[in-house]
Amino acid sequence: MDMNQYLDMFIEESKEHLQAINENLLSLEQNPQSLDIINVVFRSAHTLKGMAATMGFEKMAHLTHDMENGLDLMRNGKLSVTQYAMDVLFSCVDVLETQLNQIIETGTDAGVNVDSLVEQLKAIASGKPVAAATPAPAVAAANVVVPPDATGTGNLSLNEYESTILQQSKEKGFIAYQINVELEEKCVMRAARAYMVFDAYERIGEIIKSDPRVEDLEEEKFENEFMLVLVTQEDVEKVRKAGLNVSEVSNVTVTVIDVHVSAPEAVVAIPQIAPIIQAAQQVAATSAPVAAAPKASVQETTKKPQLGKSVRVDIERLDVLINLFSELVIDRTRLEQIARDLGNQSLYETVEHMSRISTDLQNIVMTIRMVPVETVFNRFPRMVRDLARDLNKKVNFVIRGQETELDRTVIDEIGDPLVHLLRNSLDHGLEKPEARLQNGKDETGLVELVAFHSGNHVFIEITDDGNGINRQGVLKKALEKGVVDQFTAENMTDQQVYDLLFHSGFSTAEVISDVSGRGVGLDVVKTKIESLGGRVLVQSTPGKGTKFSIQLPLTLSIIQAMLVQIADEKYAIPLSSIIETAIINKADIKKVHKQAVIDFRGRVVPLLSLEDIFSIPRPDQQNLDEQNVVIVRKGDKMAALVVDSFIGQQEVVLKSLGKYLTGGVFAISGATILGDGQVALIMDCNALIH
Repeated sequence: MDMNQYLDMFIEESKEHLQAINENLLSLEQNPQSLDIINVVFRSAHTLKGMAATMGFEKMAHLTHDMENGLDLMRNGKLSVTQYAMDVLFSCVDVLETQLNQIIETGTDAGVNVDSLVEQLKAIASGKPVAAATPAPAVAAANVVVPPDATGTGNLSLNEYESTILQQSKEKGFIAYQINVELEEKCVMRAARAYMVFDAYERIGEIIKSDPRVEDLEEEKFENEFMLVLVTQEDVEKVRKAGLNVSEVSNVTVTVIDVHVSAPEAVVAIPQIAPIIQAAQQVAATSAPVAAAPKASVQETTKKPQLGKSVRVDIERLDVLINLFSELVIDRTRLEQIARDLGNQSLYETVEHMSRISTDLQNIVMTIRMVPVETVFNRFPRMVRDLARDLNKKVNFVIRGQETELDRTVIDEIGDPLVHLLRNSLDHGLEKPEARLQNGKDETGLVELVAFHSGNHVFIEITDDGNGINRQGVLKKALEKGVVDQFTAENMTDQQVYDLLFHSGFSTAEVISDVSGRGVGLDVVKTKIESLGGRVLVQSTPGKGTKFSIQLPLTLSIIQAMLVQIADEKYAIPLSSIIETAIINKADIKKVHKQAVIDFRGRVVPLLSLEDIFSIPRPDQQNLDEQNVVIVRKGDKMAALVVDSFIGQQEVVLKSLGKYLTGGVFAISGATILGDGQVALIMDCNALIH
């Protein structure tokens, strides 16, 4: 069988499972007594192992198999959740991610050596059983006693963990079932059928036990029957049909397990099935897949998409959809222009109606392109955890607003700048625990990563409660590097001083390390953010902390712009860059260091002639007493752009100039096609001001 057709699905699902493992290991490190979290990690590792084995990636399957063994000991109370064990598990996740990246690039995992990690996992698993970190549950572990008049399946032995799960499930309104599955005699691939049965039942609940064990089922060490213990909210008949829907399954027997707790032992009785079916049918069954009770405490961490409510779409198809709709927007604009020129009322009303519908369609299309910033934020808790350990600092890392959505193009680019800012906050911002205690602070520092919408922008803020920025230290370095002179330094505001941190090659670190000190980072952050049409600001209070604020546009493909005319040419200026438009008297224009400037609300703003910058030919020379200007900004810097006239505000489609022109044209970020068919260039105000 050619497995390449399933490779994309394998890669996407592996990414999800690795992310879930990473997140839950972080939670487990904070809550080592939680059996629930261990079980979630175990299931993700087990699923990943099965997927890798099916695809033929033996090294990945081998590593996840040994991970699973260690996690199985943890959930059965035979292995403590120690710091060493956690470090090894985190290292496993790193190697698995490396393997997955190699699979993406080369189609094989053969180049990654896992022998060392496998030996560490085996060493942990082979140690003598030690007292588990979890205290004994209120429900004592015991055998499951089957009355003589039951189904005759014999004694069902559950360990401490499994008994606890059954008790918790019952308290939360879930039902436990023993399911006996029989395969047809002629069934050849018994392991594959067992996997399909497991998959069917995991869609409606939680499997907490199997007999034979999962490993034996995978290796076909069973005849034609196996048993499962399932926790769900579905009724008996639906549970039975879930198994029978799998091909080559000849019979499924479902028995309700009733839990009675009495110290010191827990008795789980399996009564006759007939009366239970009648009782179960009276229970209102829910049609949606239900997570098992043990998962309740970590559902916010895993956040798995529910079946049937989402569909994966190739990103290239979305790009094609956006491009096609962009063409529709251009034609819509042109139709509006034609309707106005002709003055035909019927045509005008039809175009009006089409415009309203296409606007609604546009909102839907743009929403499809939007992705939660959670996809980027998810990688940071692990990074912060590792970096804090390297720096010997204690950090409470808080993420809020991860459901905030951004255009996929922006999402793809925002990760690296956030990495730089977080590393800066941990290294430069937060003090060592002993220094924090001396300053009357909690020894554990706080770093917050917050995202939220405001107007047509998304703001991402990184805040720490560290020492703040040392103004004098920054100015000292700036003077040493010749970035500013002594006179300028003495007259700079705090904001201007903080902006020096974004100067290329600038660093206040005394010691060069792997984390910082090479002057690489914040200048890259500013360049990247501004290339996305955004800006980054710094606020700091000495002794209290620092906040980096990033402002980003919601989308980059269809933007609101102001159309202006210069001679015979039209240009579009993004509204996100415009402060306001104005008319100035020629007498108000002054010269400072050979640069024309104007006084705009008490600030000296440079006046830029777009006619000169873009070398626009003009048939006859103009000599007007008044000039139209557009005031634009980049961060806290402003400029006034001289134009002939304002055409008006319009929604424009951003088109690339192509590989031959991109990068070679100053201050032009793209082009758009107007309603009359003309091409208007879109200005890059950031480059103009720079």
